[in-house]
Amino acid sequence: MIWRKNLSDFYIKNLPAAMKRNTRIILLVPLVILFVIPDNKDPGDEFVPLEGAWRFAIDTSATGESEKWFGRVLPETIRLPGSMLTNGKGFVPDLETKWTGSIYDSSWFRHPRMAKYRRPGNMKFPFWLTPDHYYVGQAWYQKDIFIPAAWKRKRIILYLERPHWETTVWLDTTRIGMQNSLSTPHEYELPDKLSPGRHTITVRVDNRIRDINVGPDSHSLTDHTQGNWNGLAGKIGLKTGSKIFIDDVKVFPDVQVKTVKVLVSLKNETGKPVKGCLSLSAVSFNSDNKHTVEPLQQMVTMDRHEKLVEIILPMGTDMQLWDEFNPALYMLKTEWNSGRGFSDVRYVQFGMREFKTRDTRFQINGRNVFLRGTVECAAFPRTGYPPCDKESWAGIFKICRLYGLNHMRFHSWCPPEAAFTAADEAGIYLQVEGPFWTNHGTAVGAGKPVDKYIYDESERIVDAYGNHPSFCMMAYGNEPAGRNQVQFLGEFVSYWKTKDNRRIYTHASVGKRWPHVPGNEFIVRAGARGLPWDERPQSLFDYSGVIDRYSSPYVAHEMGQHCAFPDFREIEKYNGPYHARNFELFREDLTDHQMGGQAEDFLMASGKLQVLCYKSEIEASLRTPGNGGFQLLSLNDFPGQGTALVGVLDVFWDEKDYVHADEFRRFCDAIVPLARIPRFVYMNFEIFRAAVEVAHFGDQKLEHVTPRWKVTRSDGSVISEGSLAAGDINPGSLVPVGEVVVSLSGLIRAEKINLEIMVGDRANDWDIWVYPAILPVPDTSDIYIARQADDATGEILQKGGMVFLHGAGKVEYGRKVVQYFRPVFWNTSWFKMRPPHTTGILCDPDHPAFTDFPTDYHSDLQWWEILHKQQVMIMDSFPAGFKPIVQPIDTWFLNRRLGLIFEARVGKGKIIVCSADLLSGISNRPAARQLYYSLINYMNSEKFMPEHEVDYAVIRDIFTDKSWPDWNSYAKDSPDDLIPEKK
Repeated sequence: MIWRKNLSDFYIKNLPAAMKRNTRIILLVPLVILFVIPDNKDPGDEFVPLEGAWRFAIDTSATGESEKWFGRVLPETIRLPGSMLTNGKGFVPDLETKWTGSIYDSSWFRHPRMAKYRRPGNMKFPFWLTPDHYYVGQAWYQKDIFIPAAWKRKRIILYLERPHWETTVWLDTTRIGMQNSLSTPHEYELPDKLSPGRHTITVRVDNRIRDINVGPDSHSLTDHTQGNWNGLAGKIGLKTGSKIFIDDVKVFPDVQVKTVKVLVSLKNETGKPVKGCLSLSAVSFNSDNKHTVEPLQQMVTMDRHEKLVEIILPMGTDMQLWDEFNPALYMLKTEWNSGRGFSDVRYVQFGMREFKTRDTRFQINGRNVFLRGTVECAAFPRTGYPPCDKESWAGIFKICRLYGLNHMRFHSWCPPEAAFTAADEAGIYLQVEGPFWTNHGTAVGAGKPVDKYIYDESERIVDAYGNHPSFCMMAYGNEPAGRNQVQFLGEFVSYWKTKDNRRIYTHASVGKRWPHVPGNEFIVRAGARGLPWDERPQSLFDYSGVIDRYSSPYVAHEMGQHCAFPDFREIEKYNGPYHARNFELFREDLTDHQMGGQAEDFLMASGKLQVLCYKSEIEASLRTPGNGGFQLLSLNDFPGQGTALVGVLDVFWDEKDYVHADEFRRFCDAIVPLARIPRFVYMNFEIFRAAVEVAHFGDQKLEHVTPRWKVTRSDGSVISEGSLAAGDINPGSLVPVGEVVVSLSGLIRAEKINLEIMVGDRANDWDIWVYPAILPVPDTSDIYIARQADDATGEILQKGGMVFLHGAGKVEYGRKVVQYFRPVFWNTSWFKMRPPHTTGILCDPDHPAFTDFPTDYHSDLQWWEILHKQQVMIMDSFPAGFKPIVQPIDTWFLNRRLGLIFEARVGKGKIIVCSADLLSGISNRPAARQLYYSLINYMNSEKFMPEHEVDYAVIRDIFTDKSWPDWNSYAKDSPDDLIPEKK
């Protein structure tokens, strides 16, 4: 039923002036509620909120029904809307808590190092946010209501906007029914001819996974995200209406012929035939140019209980279209009047748009669209459940737009009405999913109850939210399991393609190992993502080789997942029922490893590498011809599945300071200049070339535009600049615009330069490093170049000599720490310590060791040949306060003190130790050669004065074959990405 058309303040302020004038205020006693009701509605059509204090009881043994709790006065009190968690109900989590979500790393439960975090009163669980209380089972909610005599001839509906999960309702001692939608409101019609006076509503909520298993890691209910909460969120109340009423209104825009097909479902509960008038009118309400649609009327005879009426409403020549650039909306008023005291009215928000596919592109109103999306995973720590107010969602979508996004996928859950309303206004294209991730302990197409529930829930979702123009895409859910999944979900897609053409459909959002389902109108798959940084970084690559085999638009599934170090400043933001005990654990553990003071530096350095990875991946997606788009996982952090710090924003959608929206939007927006650069490190005898393209998915042609470029030094001085050929750039594709060619011969010293491309008011840029082709031979006459930490090396140090220990390939203590250039994927815990294990490096660019090697404080692309798959050293036994010159940042689950290059005083001598290979193949490794040159020059300078003294035995232990501690997950289960693909 479309009860959302009861007029909210928002709807009223946007209705025609004449309608706004005809309102009156009704005060209902004893509930003391104000109602705003149009004059043309029956005064009995009201919504009575039931928020506030309710009686409450926990039913741990599930015996409440047999013991007839609905006939008792429940003993406790709870406030609704809310949950048991927001009310402090349930049990304090402990080691015996039976969580809903999967855990693939059980080391926290067993490792002696974690023992102090398992103690009562100090339990710090690392795999997701920790709730103050936890409860899975049945709970009972009860409230007395007052039925006025004026409601005698009315239908009375109990409205529960966002229960979690299954509700069963009693009125006094009469059982009204049960509903179990995870996605849409639960509505219960109370008995006919209900006697005036006081009655008791009792609602039992059951949040257990029982016969219908949607998957314990589905974001609709898992502990990894919003949590498996028990309660009633959103609007709660009683609604009244006519016995002859509008049950449903579906709006089908036809942009081509400028009409709207309106399907109105009427119901008649009087038991008698009736004639009446059905009228339609519509007005635009959020655009500068108001457009009023000519109203229509049609006489209708109802001789049955139900009647479906189809009316074609012409929108006129002034019709306004909805899209991301101009999200023009209409309010449709559907009114029924029988002239015998039976009337009803519904208001439906809709937009005139056509979201389709053509070949491998998405199209909105015939114009190509590139989806720049994020995955919304239902993480709301301040409540534990999704917000049901429009303002909260408007804030989220505003941030998405500031970061250049136009799309959001809801991963295995469906949001409440407010999200659709806000997305409509923001011009965000939504991919909505059912509440299903059926590959952990369940399956589809196997004849289980979940099969029917998939269809039932999708029907409810489309009925409730299908008129919203933002609802452009739909999938069953995430990554299914089951031998018959292809047939079952293929039939699901066919069913919806036939039934409702207002959006496009795919079977599921999936990783690479899932089978393809024919008939999908678009594909969300993991193939078109990732960075080819097992070889030297470049920006020539794209994902053509992945998407070329498909004839439908391809959207990169969960792209990114590049981690940054935790932002411990975030801890104080958790002022609700969830707390970041995981962050507290990581912070304490970092301090235990003598690095607590470096937390913010680790955040900033790892964050810069994370942004570099996102920039590289997003640009590759944009420069892929015919690509459909990407869905980041995600713009903000994911608090579960081992704590996945993959966002450039925290879980609260706040910035972490290492990148701002205007910087991000340079490479992620509707119009982005792009450069295909063969590599980022050059010798100064070379010619730099870059092919320039523009990804243009704006709404207007760029006319007579002249692309410009410039190459600058770090101080901003211009090395070279120029223009490319002027011309028009049409929207909807990737457009080549020319080539930048620059001689590097004028650059004498090693330095970082920057290429910037400007197209109109859009700009994008890339850092490039240039090194001298000819270097003086490093003077090692006073330096002993050691290949191993042996007795000879120790003797030289004891006698006061200088040693450069090139330990590449010889490290033992640190051998199991796998470092790539790119950072941790998702997190090491969820993927059972799958490499890489580090999140970049931290260094001091002002350290004299870098005098001849230009660097920032973080990983940059010139570091690739120095860092990628190079050994690191564990330095846990080094003195407190000791910091290496180059410090790899470890996974926050282990917080090992790592070093790549360090200096120390040993005996009377001085040493630099490097675990990266700086000496082999240097003719093709200019950055490695340059760093070695810089280090040797530093050692020969008066500035080579290491601060810390270290015993040689401590250094030698790094290269000694011992039985070093190892990591064990203590768990056999694995995430799907670690399961071998079936041949």
